[in-house]
Amino acid sequence: MSVVPGGQPPGELSGRAPHALASIRRSIPRDWDEQVDLFAIVKLDSGGFVRGWNLGAERIKGYTEDEIIGCHFSQFYREDARRRGVPDHLLAAAQRDGHVEDTGWRVRNDGSEFWARVTISAIRNDQGQVLGFVKIVRDLTSEKQASDDRAAARRAVARDLLSPATALHELLALLGDELGPDHRVLRLAAEATDRILVVTETLGGVADTPARRGRRSETFDAVARDAVTLVLPGDTHGRVVFGQMDAVPVCADGRGLRNAVAHVLENAAKYSDDVIDVDAYETDEGAAVRVHDRGRGIRADDLVAIMQDGNRGRTGDAQDGADEGGLTKARRIAGEHGGMLRITSVPGEGTTVTITVPRSDDSLSC
Repeated sequence: MSVVPGGQPPGELSGRAPHALASIRRSIPRDWDEQVDLFAIVKLDSGGFVRGWNLGAERIKGYTEDEIIGCHFSQFYREDARRRGVPDHLLAAAQRDGHVEDTGWRVRNDGSEFWARVTISAIRNDQGQVLGFVKIVRDLTSEKQASDDRAAARRAVARDLLSPATALHELLALLGDELGPDHRVLRLAAEATDRILVVTETLGGVADTPARRGRRSETFDAVARDAVTLVLPGDTHGRVVFGQMDAVPVCADGRGLRNAVAHVLENAAKYSDDVIDVDAYETDEGAAVRVHDRGRGIRADDLVAIMQDGNRGRTGDAQDGADEGGLTKARRIAGEHGGMLRITSVPGEGTTVTITVPRSDDSLSC
């Protein structure tokens, strides 16, 4: 025989249970759902039209009962969600599984949006036929804002750490060319720097997962800004002027693409004493970053030659100190991303280098 909690057989409590339940029912007012104002409680018929509305729903969603009764609940959703059929999909899931939960943006009567956690439960008769639904909504906008603020603070700290850590990584790589890759102290320093970069990327919420290792979703404008910080920390003497900086998404090896832009910037900084213009924008070919300097320029018949390792062209000077293979490396990295590097120049007026890579759909993972 089964025993209820407390060790007494069910039969010994059966005489009191109906009285206890009756007492509970009497203690709950008939309009109990209207008095719950922390949650929106919405009653829907089987077609999704509003048939009941509590005070919490009026407070959260901004409609009075007279305004909303008889309206379809899909009007609480964003236009793009309605186009995708999200409200109908949720009702179908609740009908199939008994209930469904969803979290996302919802729309108030005045057009403002709030972040909501929603549970929709199907109500059935004794034959199992769905008579309607009860929708319970909680406004979590303040919690989401606090979470977003914390994430933004972490990303800000990560951005501050990423540039010097990346610069150190690159400097150690250059030092490795001098001392050799087997140098013990250098190898340990490189491993420590790699760990710092991993922690920084994790802090910023952009750490690679095994499925996405090597490439991740980036925006080309952010890549360009990071490259400027790497080459000209603190924007030395205000040398960089950002123009059009559109957040065009790309699927990229972030470090590699950042280094490609850094090589271009380094050449521009070495061969020009004037300001350097940086733009990021979208073209028919994809996402582009353009770096324009007002330096000595490159002769037309040198434009091909300078793309060969170690060739500066006739306007170059070994005392400039720029990386002789920088543009070649930048072009190679662009090619690895399915893109290209173009150079236009007018001697005495300046040079423009544009890196273009395919645009990615930011709604898809790399």
